[in-house]
Amino acid sequence: MESTPEWASQPCIMGIDEAGRGPVLGPMVYGCLYCPLSYQSSLASLHFADSKTLKEDKREELYENLKLDKSLGWAVDVIGPRELSAKMLAVNKINLNEISHNSAMGLIKQVLDMGVLLTEVYLDTVGDPEKYRIKLSERFSSIKFVVSKKADSLYPVVSGASIVAKVTRDRALREWLVEETGENINRNFGSGYPGDPETKAWLTQHKHSVFGFPSLVRFSWGTCTTHLKSEVEVTWESDEAEESGNGNSSTKRQSKLSKFGFTTCESRSEEIESSGKGRCKFFQARKIQQITQFEPQ
Repeated sequence: MESTPEWASQPCIMGIDEAGRGPVLGPMVYGCLYCPLSYQSSLASLHFADSKTLKEDKREELYENLKLDKSLGWAVDVIGPRELSAKMLAVNKINLNEISHNSAMGLIKQVLDMGVLLTEVYLDTVGDPEKYRIKLSERFSSIKFVVSKKADSLYPVVSGASIVAKVTRDRALREWLVEETGENINRNFGSGYPGDPETKAWLTQHKHSVFGFPSLVRFSWGTCTTHLKSEVEVTWESDEAEESGNGNSSTKRQSKLSKFGFTTCESRSEEIESSGKGRCKFFQARKIQQITQFEPQ
C-alpha cells in the first residue's frame, strides 16, 4: 500500500513481523500492518493468527481480505539472498539481528514519511526484548514500542503483519527469476530450511565445484560451507604479493588449479576461446569471453 490513507492523521498502531529468517534459500521478508487505533478492537474479527499456524490457502485468503480493507495499510521489505550474504560476509560484517532491526526501522520510517501518525508499534523480538525496545525508542522517541516474544500470537496487528510477510515470501520464492538459466535448475527445493531432506538434496544437486551455488542460495549460511568443503579451493593473492614478483606463490597456485584440469597455457586458452568447447558451462551459458587486451574509450 503506497498511497496515504484518509485516516493517516488519526493516532495509529503498527505490527511488524518477518518471514524467512532461518531458510538457506530465498529472501527474508519483513512486513508491517497498520491501522487507526480506533480500529484495533475490530482486528480480532478478521481472524488473523500467527502465519506459521495457518495453511497456505488460508494465509492467501486472509492476505487478499486485508488488501481490500480500507482501514488497513501494509508494507514489506524484501531482502534477497545475495544482499543477506553480502552484508554478513562483508569486511565490516552486519549480522542477521542487525539486518532485521534495520529492516523493521526502515518500515517504520517509510510509514511515518507517508504522513501516518504512528503512536504505538508492536514487534516480535529479535535478540533481547528490552535492548531492542530501547534501540527503537531512541530512534523514534514519539512512539510507544511493545517488543515481545511470540508477539505474532499475542497481538492481532502483528499476526496480520506475519501474514503479509509470509505470503510475500512464498510468492517471491514461487516466482523467483533464476538468473543461472543455463544450469538446468529445478524448483523442487522443499521448504528451504537447512534440515529439510529435499532442500539438502537440492543443494547437493545444484552446487558447482568452482562457483558454488545459484543466486537463490544464501551462501553465507553454515549449511553451504559444509557442502563446499570438498570443492575447489580458490586462493586470492593480494596486490602486494603480485607486485613483489614472488614466483613461488604463482607456481603453487598453478599447481593447485591444475589438479582440477585448469591450465594457463596460451595455446590452450586460444583454442578454448576460438571454439568455445571445454569452457565451464557457467561461462558458456552467459556467453562470457576472455579479454586479453583492454583499450579505454
